[in-house]
Amino acid sequence: MTTSLPDSRRRTVLTALLAGSLCGGLGVSVRAAHAGGQLEEALVDSVRLALSAAIRRAAPPEPVFADATAELHYLRWMAEMSARLERRMPNVLMRHEFLQTVWYESKRAGLETAMVLGLIQVESGFRKHAISSAGARGYMQIMPFWTRVIGDGDPATLFHMQTNLRFGNVILRHYLDREKGDLFLALGRYNGSRGRATYPNAVFAAQRNWGFAG
Repeated sequence: MTTSLPDSRRRTVLTALLAGSLCGGLGVSVRAAHAGGQLEEALVDSVRLALSAAIRRAAPPEPVFADATAELHYLRWMAEMSARLERRMPNVLMRHEFLQTVWYESKRAGLETAMVLGLIQVESGFRKHAISSAGARGYMQIMPFWTRVIGDGDPATLFHMQTNLRFGNVILRHYLDREKGDLFLALGRYNGSRGRATYPNAVFAAQRNWGFAG
């Protein structure tokens, strides 16, 4: 796929949309970090190597589009989500980087972006440095053992925006594959509460805050 809008035109459209988005916004309630129930499980070598490779790919989170229509849809999505997130992330450049990375990593993992945003809302309340009582870290509340199993072994990297979002999306995709596409069970596994409804239902409820018809 190739990006259809010239960079200068894209920046102009995005700036105008984001400026408009600052006139309003949707606040979401503050929630404490409460995740950290991901359980360390033995992984067969083929799965561990595949997950490690998915984490290591260092392409920058720069979306590309099939045509100008798709790109304009993304820019409208960016402006709308930025308005909704403004109270949580007052810095517009930080919001742009965060949303672009969530979009990129969720699409890369084959996950619905609104669902991933709902998960982040439930997990950390969009706090980059959130730590749960179990030690899970960052936006998507990644347990430190994952850096040893499929990363570089340094838990501090989980406070890096793209690293945290990549781990979270890759791990959730892994759980979804394990559960043969059953998102309810995959979300439960992500939270360490597989089979119980409280956590998946919270994510599904939060997901509604981030829907976009475009």
